[in-house]
Amino acid sequence: SLAGFEVDEAVVTDRGLQYDRRWMLVDRNHCFLTQREYPQMCLLQTAISGNDLVVYHKQDPFDRIIVPVNNENKVPALEVRVWDDVCTALPVSAAADEWFTRHLSLPCQLVYMPESTHRQVDLKYAQPGNIAAFSDAYPLLVIGQASLDDLNNRLPEPLPIERFRPNLVFTGGSPYDEDAMNHIKINGLDMYGVKLCARCTIPTINPSTAGKGKEPLTTLAAYRSKDNKIYFGQNVLIRQTGLIKKGNAIQVISTRELIRL
Repeated sequence: SLAGFEVDEAVVTDRGLQYDRRWMLVDRNHCFLTQREYPQMCLLQTAISGNDLVVYHKQDPFDRIIVPVNNENKVPALEVRVWDDVCTALPVSAAADEWFTRHLSLPCQLVYMPESTHRQVDLKYAQPGNIAAFSDAYPLLVIGQASLDDLNNRLPEPLPIERFRPNLVFTGGSPYDEDAMNHIKINGLDMYGVKLCARCTIPTINPSTAGKGKEPLTTLAAYRSKDNKIYFGQNVLIRQTGLIKKGNAIQVISTRELIRL
């Protein structure tokens, strides 16, 4: 739930983009923390510099914590919870815990997902062996720029794509083309859209101030809701690993019938 950043290329791993959601903040009960309850988390900016994860406060970029990305320390593991999933994680360091506790003004601990932890994706939408990191539920989230443009045309003030925290943003096509994507390829890598993304309140948080409002959920609810859930974006599973780059085309191999919203 910290602030993400844009890259020109990324390695697709078995559980999402390399480094994405491999770290997580947990409370004293080892349960995950999110912007839903603690919107101030969005003010902590992340970056990858060489072999380090760097985190700093947007209002004080010189006060930062640096964590090696190869972080599989020989320390006692913890059982941590993400929604209903319980999985194994490694504590990072007491220094990291102190830094995050100080900046968020709540007791918390930074943990890391080692390669040995395999968090199974919901079998209603996935096959055994499809795994995710510490993301809500799926390895990747894809949104079309045309979908955001259509939404922004309906809003009093346009919002940036960062509000929706996608991994992949594509240009071209029509609004909500991602809804129908079943089997796609990017740079030869097979991926599968399996479930529309039901949105929580995080898109209502201003990533620059941590203030909360009603948009875009109020507007989305008028035309993107079904069964009391609001949908925007497509959750994607990974079949192969490899490199993808900005500018790669999305090849749509197959589509499925649209869910009528």
